Amino acid sequence: MLTKPEGIPSKPGVYLFKGPKEHVLYVGKAKDLKKRLQSYFQKISHLDARKASLINDAKDLAYIVTSNELEAFVLEANLIKQHKPRFNIILRDDKNYPYLKLTVNEEWPRIEVVRKIRKDGALYFGPYVPAGTMWETLALIRRNFQLGDCKYRFDKTMRPCIQYQMGKCLAPCAGLMTKEEYLKRIEEIRLFLSGEKKDLLDKLRQRMELLSEEMKYEEAAQIRDRLRAIERAWESQKVLDPELGDLDVIGYSRSGRQAAIRVFFIRSGIMIGSKDFFMRNVEHMSERELVYGVIAQLYSKEIIPPAEIIVPALPEDLRPISRWLAGKRGGKTRILMPGAGKKKELLGMASENADLALRNRKVEDLEKLMKDVQDRLNLDTSVESIGACDVSNISGSEAVGAFIYWAQGEFRKDRYRRLKIRTVSGVDDYAMMEEVLERLTKNLKDDMPDLLIIDGGKGHLETAKKVIKRQGGLPKVPALIGLAKDPDRAFLLDKEEPLDLEDRAASSLLLKGIRDEAHRFAVGYHRKLRDKELFRSRLEGIKGIGKRRRLELLRVFGSIENIRKASPEVISAIKGFNKTIAEKVVRELRREE
Repeated sequence: MLTKPEGIPSKPGVYLFKGPKEHVLYVGKAKDLKKRLQSYFQKISHLDARKASLINDAKDLAYIVTSNELEAFVLEANLIKQHKPRFNIILRDDKNYPYLKLTVNEEWPRIEVVRKIRKDGALYFGPYVPAGTMWETLALIRRNFQLGDCKYRFDKTMRPCIQYQMGKCLAPCAGLMTKEEYLKRIEEIRLFLSGEKKDLLDKLRQRMELLSEEMKYEEAAQIRDRLRAIERAWESQKVLDPELGDLDVIGYSRSGRQAAIRVFFIRSGIMIGSKDFFMRNVEHMSERELVYGVIAQLYSKEIIPPAEIIVPALPEDLRPISRWLAGKRGGKTRILMPGAGKKKELLGMASENADLALRNRKVEDLEKLMKDVQDRLNLDTSVESIGACDVSNISGSEAVGAFIYWAQGEFRKDRYRRLKIRTVSGVDDYAMMEEVLERLTKNLKDDMPDLLIIDGGKGHLETAKKVIKRQGGLPKVPALIGLAKDPDRAFLLDKEEPLDLEDRAASSLLLKGIRDEAHRFAVGYHRKLRDKELFRSRLEGIKGIGKRRRLELLRVFGSIENIRKASPEVISAIKGFNKTIAEKVVRELRREE
């Protein structure tokens, strides 16, 4: 197990837990590196499941000191993007989203599609996700505002191209359109993309009426057609509420180890796009951690943050993330968790969509995953349920067995079983596994899984085969495999060579995850029994401490170490204790040091 490094500074920075071959497992940031890293190096039983698994897998720890929290935040986001550590939230989408760029910083502005955002004075509209809406918008602009897509400079006149002859461009390159008229068209495009409906329609109607008064009926008719096209385009858009302005809404749904995120991109009160993200191994992450990870990774792309980001839970430390977003936007971005109103409704809608996407994705992924498990293990029948067995003991004492059950993409804890080893004394893992399987097969019968994983190698697998063979009357005989560690590999009954599970394939991760859950369940039960026995034996010899007082001490302090540290005054305040008994308890326990 990883040991705590010395000399960690109390400064902001980034830390990296690494596995074998310097593979990065997790990247985190901290305002105080020393304080944050101390939280990982407690007793393993005091850590949550995610941290405990990380510490068990980690072989090395590195850290980088930064000048401030903002630098730490940016560095953390870049390192996660670079290494994609499995203990971090990863949005598996490397694409940058398209924007429409209006180059108002140029003498003759143009509109073009870009995926890189630059602080160059141009106007950017988007992101358009998926890109289909953007291409429809661009086609409408080309068709109705008659703005060409050529790259020529307009400071020298030239013969107009076929776009002019087709009526798709007014040929400013040939001097057939004045610069003043050209810039008017650019302003109309800006208003259209900005969603400033009233201003644009008013301007076009005024020009149409003026042209009619001047008896320029053909030009007036062209503006009339443009008006109708723009109005139809706006009617087809999902206009929510112009007062909403620019905001992104992040909804989410989770089930077991998986989560789905649905992001609504709303600009000028119009929903211009939405995007689903799917994540795995999030069962031990809080809502705040999920939101933090999504914001950090989503906006580390080439994307301009909006004025507001609506979330289901606020990240723990808003200051560095808000400063980072403001720097990218060039103005303040607020992260909000609305309590009521239109924004609350939008958040609910985004979460409902995420839930639907997760359910659909889960069914498709699960079918593909189980087919892969069946093929790799060379099984004749499909696998819908998987069980796993493990034993845990120290030098044979307080030996226990455990069984866990997985089906339909999640662990079924109502079917978990744990057993005290009764017939085996001393250290004999094979005999312990044999007892566990004998008792389980008799008790489960109809509830046996399709596939049973034995934590161990070839010897453990042969033990399981022997037990299953003896239980010839089982309604369902499970397929058997043994899973060993360092390196991770699966032993099959009909093959001499084990199957490599170090390839990070989804089926390998599933099998290892189920084995590790059985190990966690077994170790947890063993520790509980061991601690209870240790607690009982250490207090049993103290005169005046009977069963009732031992239980009360256990309830209040939880461990011998905590009692030893307590003062007689604190202990004497417990119901059923007095000063004399309290002093005796402290004296006897401290004498053993």
